[in-house]
Amino acid sequence: MSTNTVPGGESRPEVDDLEGENEWTQLAHKHWPKPAKMRKVHPDIIKKEIWDVLQNEGFQYRSLLILENLQLLENYLLPGYTETSTNYHVLLITLIATVKNRENLRVWDIFSNDGEQFSSIFRRVLSMSLDSSLLVVVKTHILSFLIGAFQSLDNGLIRRECAPLVSISIWQNLTSEAARERIFEHHPQLKKAWRAAGKRYHSSDESTQAKLRFDRAWLYSLLLDFIGRLQESGTENMVYCERFLEFLTDLESQLPTRRYVTTLIKDLNLLALIRLSSVLSGKENGLFRDLFVLLRHFVNFPIDDNTGTQHTKVQSYEEHCTQLARLQRAALKNFKEKLTILALSNYAAIDKRAELEVLLEPLSTAELAELSDLLGYRTTYPPSVKVEVGRELLLEVLLSSHERRRTFRESMGDLSILPTEAALYEPTLLRNEHYNGSRSLAIPKLNLQYLSVGDFLWRSFILYRCESFFEIRKNMEETIKRLQPQQTQLPNSVRFDGFSRMAIPISKPAIIEAAPPRVGQDRPAVVRAEIGLDVSRLAESVRREWESLRQDDVIYLLAVDPVDSSRDLTNGHAIHASSRDFGLRHLRAAEVEQVLDDDGRVIRDIPDRETNGYVRRPRLRRLILKLDTTAWKLDMERKAEGKPDVYESLNVVVRRKGRENNFKKTLETIRSLALSDVPVPDWLQEVFLGYGDPTSANYTNLPNSLDQLDFRDTFLDWPHLVESLADQAVEPKSAHGPDIKPPFVLEGITTTSTGPTRPSKKRRRDDSEVSQSGRKFIKVSTYQPPNNGPFTTDAPKINKVRFTSTQVEAIMSGTQPGLTVIVGPPGTGKTDVATQIINNIYHDFPSQRTLLIAHSNQALNQLFQKITKLDIDERHLLRLGHGEEDLDTDVSYSKHGRVESFLDNRDHYLAEVNRLAADLGAPGAHGNSCETAGYFNSVYIIPAWSKFWDTANAAEVSTLDVTTSFPFHQYFSNAPQPLFPPGASKEQTLGIARGCQRHMERIFTELEDIRPFEILRTSRDKANYLLIKEARIIAMTSTHAAIRRQEIADLGFHYDNVIMEEAAQITEIENFVPLALQNPKDGQLPLQRVVLCGDHLQNSPIVQNLAFRHFANLEQSLFLRFVRLGVPTINLDHQGRARPSIADLYKWRYPKLENLPNVLTEQEYLRANAGFRYEYQFIDVPDYKSMGESQPTPHYFQNLGEAEYSVAIYQYMRLLGYPASRISILTMYAGQMALIRDVLGHRCAKNRLFRLPRIVTTVDKYQGEQNDYIILSLVRTSRVGYLRDIRRLTVALSRARLGLYVLGRRSVFETCYELREAFAKLFQRPNQLLLTTGEMFPASRNLGDDAEATEMAGVEHLGQYVFEMTKAKVESLKARGKPLPAIEETPELLRMDVVDEDEGEGMVGETMEEEEEEGQGEDIDGIA
Repeated sequence: MSTNTVPGGESRPEVDDLEGENEWTQLAHKHWPKPAKMRKVHPDIIKKEIWDVLQNEGFQYRSLLILENLQLLENYLLPGYTETSTNYHVLLITLIATVKNRENLRVWDIFSNDGEQFSSIFRRVLSMSLDSSLLVVVKTHILSFLIGAFQSLDNGLIRRECAPLVSISIWQNLTSEAARERIFEHHPQLKKAWRAAGKRYHSSDESTQAKLRFDRAWLYSLLLDFIGRLQESGTENMVYCERFLEFLTDLESQLPTRRYVTTLIKDLNLLALIRLSSVLSGKENGLFRDLFVLLRHFVNFPIDDNTGTQHTKVQSYEEHCTQLARLQRAALKNFKEKLTILALSNYAAIDKRAELEVLLEPLSTAELAELSDLLGYRTTYPPSVKVEVGRELLLEVLLSSHERRRTFRESMGDLSILPTEAALYEPTLLRNEHYNGSRSLAIPKLNLQYLSVGDFLWRSFILYRCESFFEIRKNMEETIKRLQPQQTQLPNSVRFDGFSRMAIPISKPAIIEAAPPRVGQDRPAVVRAEIGLDVSRLAESVRREWESLRQDDVIYLLAVDPVDSSRDLTNGHAIHASSRDFGLRHLRAAEVEQVLDDDGRVIRDIPDRETNGYVRRPRLRRLILKLDTTAWKLDMERKAEGKPDVYESLNVVVRRKGRENNFKKTLETIRSLALSDVPVPDWLQEVFLGYGDPTSANYTNLPNSLDQLDFRDTFLDWPHLVESLADQAVEPKSAHGPDIKPPFVLEGITTTSTGPTRPSKKRRRDDSEVSQSGRKFIKVSTYQPPNNGPFTTDAPKINKVRFTSTQVEAIMSGTQPGLTVIVGPPGTGKTDVATQIINNIYHDFPSQRTLLIAHSNQALNQLFQKITKLDIDERHLLRLGHGEEDLDTDVSYSKHGRVESFLDNRDHYLAEVNRLAADLGAPGAHGNSCETAGYFNSVYIIPAWSKFWDTANAAEVSTLDVTTSFPFHQYFSNAPQPLFPPGASKEQTLGIARGCQRHMERIFTELEDIRPFEILRTSRDKANYLLIKEARIIAMTSTHAAIRRQEIADLGFHYDNVIMEEAAQITEIENFVPLALQNPKDGQLPLQRVVLCGDHLQNSPIVQNLAFRHFANLEQSLFLRFVRLGVPTINLDHQGRARPSIADLYKWRYPKLENLPNVLTEQEYLRANAGFRYEYQFIDVPDYKSMGESQPTPHYFQNLGEAEYSVAIYQYMRLLGYPASRISILTMYAGQMALIRDVLGHRCAKNRLFRLPRIVTTVDKYQGEQNDYIILSLVRTSRVGYLRDIRRLTVALSRARLGLYVLGRRSVFETCYELREAFAKLFQRPNQLLLTTGEMFPASRNLGDDAEATEMAGVEHLGQYVFEMTKAKVESLKARGKPLPAIEETPELLRMDVVDEDEGEGMVGETMEEEEEEGQGEDIDGIA
């Protein structure tokens, strides 16, 4: 059994710890063996048997984890809590809740059943946070609890308790009444709030007043306690101070909590006190210094705390000048003799720290104190704090308040986007790598709310840069490890004994150009270099990978030294503080400009030169590179100082896989958005930032909502319309009878809100009650759809999906302007809803353009393929990005494919023009070009139609006359005949004629659209014209949008609507970029609709690093944040994917989820699975060959027993006739995926009886997919691992339609509190696989029928069973004289013990090696 450790070195609890005989397990079995609503708790047990033990061992995290897993909080502490419970009881609640937060588990829901109980607990925690008698480590845990609370203000319980602690009442603690009055002068409305708070206090009873006094003094007291600790020493004190800075940063990073807190922090001169503290100056306290810088950033963020408006650069400078003017006036008035120069200097001369310090030097300490008093700065503190207000502090306060600070935009501009070895090994980044929750981190968090769009972009830039550099460093260290550098006998010479397909040893680069700097810059405009690649020894596939490098791809030039083999390596990278410790002396990034062959030609699919049947093997490839000019400048400066030339020592070039290496363009996109201040649409801004009414962006609250809409084919018939709008009063307009048919136009579907944008809570509640009790009256009208022409291709494509009422609600909302958030549980048809929304927008708003976004190419292609089947002209569809080639469509929808399609259509339509001209006898070359065709249309076609309609519209003209006068009988002779059916009425005949005219008009309209493609010469110009002018529905992945944003926006691309599929799987910055993919018009983005489709209860965005995932919350999506903020969501509630019994396995996550009729009535859902007793089953897999889970390398989890079992089930199903394409094998870890593929390769790949299943992959990669039968391997046998994140289990259980067979260790998962609901139904059935005999696929037995079953005792039993079945089948085929399938080494392939333990590890290592070379071989416990 492997040892699992957290980065801090403490081992994590395993199943044996939760079931064995250790003291905590015995205590749990004795005092809280099972859940209970109420429980009697003995204080002695709390104190002596739990608290004292924890305290004596220093509150080891492993013990806390064991207690949390044993459900101490849920089954003992909370059921036993009363007002008389001891403080130790409350502290234990705090500790376990903190552990849950640290493990990223939902903790606050546990308290939701009893608000009064939680309030009592929380108030006691607040009181203990001020208790000076508590140990510092205990107070640190309390602070962590409070940090978690203030990060969860979307929870009503938390918000109710936390809001009073940061209200305006805390201004009672400001240094003087005058300090408050100065604020009220600038913001008079705050005075009203201040008076209201005072009135509320004086009108309260004595107990309420005591509570209010505590609330307003709590934060002030906490701050004073922290100030007192700034001069203390000790590790525990340092950890507390770090946590406190994190707490203050969290308060400052959200407007509701910073609004009044910032004033208190500035009043206490907290930043100046920290800067002068001994804690900050300690050499080993780098984390504290970084946290101070982060806090200072947020305290000084340029925003109006009252209105939430971010200051512009001009406003910030004006405010700075106002501060300097106050200083100069005070100096001139009170210290004229000593500060005359300061008073008369210009602002630029006194806003730098050094100059201002010199100017203030003449003042004595008393005079500095007097000046500070005059300017309103605090100069006295309570005696208990022991702050010495001396010259140093007074001077620091004055200097820090009046020096000019760099803006966050300027700081972003200075940060390097391309890495160097120094950037990759910054201490801040190294701390992020080894994060385990025990210490804070100096990185920003993604919160529920942001101060401004610029603040959001700044945080995203910092985090994305950190994550990118983390990944790059991992790749570089892994590559160096594989290369195995060794010292040679020659000085400064390195030999590489290993190999990596991602790296090639090189000689030093040749610098071929260093262009002079551009105007206003101090670094070269461009630095070009050339390197030679020896590709003679590379396999062809690897060589082609190097040759496929594209322009602007980032590669890495390394100076590598030999590595001391005695150093500790873990999973391809070492825990070191320096790049040199790993052999990386220097790293410089460069961008590819050209890839040249042996003869110096640019490689563009150059065919291999063949001579007498022999293909000459290439020996050399040359790369022309653009070096990082910033790093070049610094390197040249160091060289000028006599230091070694970095570029002389570079000896390796490394590349990364394309999808992992888009960081540069993405970072440039984020930075350019922040620097250009691209706005969010006005109607979306408050909701995006997290303020105001969360319903304000809904169409019902927007002034431009539409009261009438054409829903075309959304409704199949009148009953469908009525049942879909059952809550509304629906009736046809008077002009239509009761037999009204679609298409339907609905009127009265919305009422524009005329009230205030942000009404009071009471008003919103009252309005809600009114809207729920009242019913809207919707009038329905219809119309005759126009006849589009006589050809079958002219007939429109009609929707056949009978949408449910909630799907209709989503379609109606998505068709309206505003924000629509659609929550789509598994199988509820959110993709069908999205396509119908697109269809409605396309037809109802022909001038608007829609952008489709998805996280993966697979999801985007699924959506796009459905769109191509709608009644949408293919010339208006465009698919951008490299995933287009995977589209399962007859035509290409890429830019160049669309251009070719336009040109092909041109030839077709011009041929039609020539045919028309011949029919009309019109002389001339009318079909030569689009221009001549347009001339032909205006001269011949339009007059001919005008003459016809003059005749046809005459009252006395008969149907026969209309038919006779029709001028295009000959042209339409190839249409279905007769063109005008005998007996047709005049109106019907005229309708057919109008259809013919529309058909011809479409030809000339499309030729007019194609005309620019005749004029434009280059394919690039044609493709760009297509994007910005012709395409109306443009699809791309979120990654493509991020890396191409500037290029697309610079083309003048504009769009009106954004629809995102998989929105809950996209990181927040990737959600944002598609909203800003165009440049503003008149200072505003012209977005009208944003539709987000997703499911926040399934997988979140994948972020590998634990620090970024849990601490910084980088896995947060905009979709999830909107849900947490209370933005209205439409929850689809009928699934049509899985059997009802399988859907019940995850229905507890979706309480309102029902089944569509198809899964209740169709035969495939009613029949049993052939050969299986149950349609789903959990199979308990014991140790195989005395081993459960294993880790060939850290975090690379495998389980040979489950791998063999899953393959044996697959073989069994194939022998019964199950199609391989209908079976998928899923697992939780990439290591297990590799192992299963190995076993399949040995058992099935070369055997036509089996072959390979449709897919073997991880659950993470399979989200959004489905198959009829799923075999699921959970892998872990020591502990639950990241499956404790219930979202992953939800995905895993919801992929199967007809059969689900889960392989795992029951003892591991049945003890997990979070998973109890999910596994309850699985564990109701036997733990051993039950098979039925005498059945072949498909089964004739119904699901509920009884059947005799054979129990499989284990993997060996099933393996033998499959072997005998295979043998019998082979003999049967022979007996019937049928040709045998090709079976190589049949006995060995089918024996379950073909892979013994040693061989298995060898194979796994080999497969893992390949996977890791591809960048897929590592699991960071939670990422597969």
